[in-house]
Amino acid sequence: MIASAIIVFREALEAALVIGIVLGATRGIKGRKTAVAWGVGSGVLGALIVAALMGRIAQAVSGTGQALFEAAVLFTAVAMLGWHCVWMSRHGKKLAQDLKNLGGDVTKGLKPVNALYAAAALAVMREGSEIVLFLYGLAASGAGVKSLLLGGLIGLLAGAAAGAVLYMGLVRIPVRLFFRVTGWMIILLAAGMASQAAAFLNQADWLPAIKDSLWDTSWLISAESVLGTLLKTLVGYTPNPSGLQALFYAGTIALISSLTKLAQE
Repeated sequence: MIASAIIVFREALEAALVIGIVLGATRGIKGRKTAVAWGVGSGVLGALIVAALMGRIAQAVSGTGQALFEAAVLFTAVAMLGWHCVWMSRHGKKLAQDLKNLGGDVTKGLKPVNALYAAAALAVMREGSEIVLFLYGLAASGAGVKSLLLGGLIGLLAGAAAGAVLYMGLVRIPVRLFFRVTGWMIILLAAGMASQAAAFLNQADWLPAIKDSLWDTSWLISAESVLGTLLKTLVGYTPNPSGLQALFYAGTIALISSLTKLAQE
């Protein structure tokens, strides 16, 4: 039970943090909750399909195939988050003014609901699929089904609660600083995903590591700890990143920041 609770907590926390950041960063946009809700529902459906096809998927995406699948999902999420940042850079001032005036809705057709839907769906589907794969492995090793389900439920509730706490903290930030803070959170979130995707491409032998390990801070913050999981999701923390990961991380920040500046002109 403890093993399944820890596994589900970590994966649910990552999905909840992504959803919390996206909801916080789109405060004031009409239809954002509906889009995210549909995204979460689609992600859960995708994870259930993974569960139903567990045996075949395990064979199809094992080894290199699994690494490439993970990289593709992450890069898609990075693209969606990057597009959101560019959109917000053009319309953020109007949103801030609307919020200040306790005000109006954003003009129809100008809201990034498709990106919100995709980001939520990908986050939930990816983490949900990983939960299914991990629990499948525990069950195959002889763990009881009842204890797995109970531990999974505890982990799911705890992860969702942690995400809710982050969201409530975000919406209390003064409007003047709100969009600046959440904008950088989205950029760092995307950079972290790009770094993880780069690691998967290296694992699949598609790209060289450049340097296996630039530094190692696992003695200070373990990637397996709750703090390590939080930092991994929020800023892409990796205790011992490769040169390739660092390059993708910095490159993603530079690219999205440049595009947002261009969009403001």
